[in-house]
Amino acid sequence: MKLLLGVVALALSAAGHAQPYPHKPIRLVVPFAPGGSSTIVARSIAVEMEKGLGQNIIIENKGGGGGNPAMLDVARADPDGYTLLITHIGSLALNPFLYSNLPFDVNRDFAHISLLAKVPSIFVVHESVPAKDAREFVALAKKDPGKFYYGSAGNGSAGHLAMEYFKLVSGIQLQHVPYKGTGPNLVDLVAGRTHATSAGTPPLMPHVKAGKLRVIGVGSPTRLPSIPDAATIAEQGYPGFETSQWYGLSAPAKTPTAVLQRLADEAAKAAKSPQVAERFKADDAEAIGSSPKEYADFVAKEQARWREVIQKANVKVD
Repeated sequence: MKLLLGVVALALSAAGHAQPYPHKPIRLVVPFAPGGSSTIVARSIAVEMEKGLGQNIIIENKGGGGGNPAMLDVARADPDGYTLLITHIGSLALNPFLYSNLPFDVNRDFAHISLLAKVPSIFVVHESVPAKDAREFVALAKKDPGKFYYGSAGNGSAGHLAMEYFKLVSGIQLQHVPYKGTGPNLVDLVAGRTHATSAGTPPLMPHVKAGKLRVIGVGSPTRLPSIPDAATIAEQGYPGFETSQWYGLSAPAKTPTAVLQRLADEAAKAAKSPQVAERFKADDAEAIGSSPKEYADFVAKEQARWREVIQKANVKVD
């Protein structure tokens, strides 16, 4: 009888532990300081996902080190679906080729859940540069190789690599001036001390509207509704050209497939919600929402694109 009672107790205990996912709050690590596009994406998606999951999603900003400390934190976390990560073009497609000794492997140590959003990059020049579009800028740069300077938010930043990509496909020579952030970069560009840059629309468009900067091309495959007259780089003679800041959702490797799929379903539902679409509209961001396989395939494609750019431009940050 005692043996029977013991078996029953063990069975009840096991049943109690096998609770449906999720049964407690989820930690979402953002590998950047608060206030940028990554936080906007994380908060907008998390609010909607909470409705379907029935649990709070606690956002933890962990900036610094190019996002690598946050990546290591999540790579070492339990693969139970309760620690997630906002992944990004930098952390998944740039850093593996910019840093020589990362303490993790982005393809081995993470399971990808869903591509959440793309924030298109635009290419601008100072008002003094006599080029109305990318074609004219390329012609100017080829006429005077090395004459023009472009700024970026820092060595190895997305803007730096976007301009190097543009240099690669167009065959022009430009001088790179790295700054410690987008703000200092734009101070010198608006003042005319540099000639060009690439970034998302939010920090650039106020200066475009003020007449200090001119948009010469859009990095996305299609034109942006907010600036429909600005042609894409692809349609100006460089087919296949695409550069954007993109954000996705990932987890530690070995997270159960069923958990990944549940999260992917809720992320896709959130990304397609009217609330998220409206919030993203202000930043010209495109809400996506994809399956784990679609996101993994997208990451592989982006890695191939940026590996070539980084290797040919010989860019290193360590």
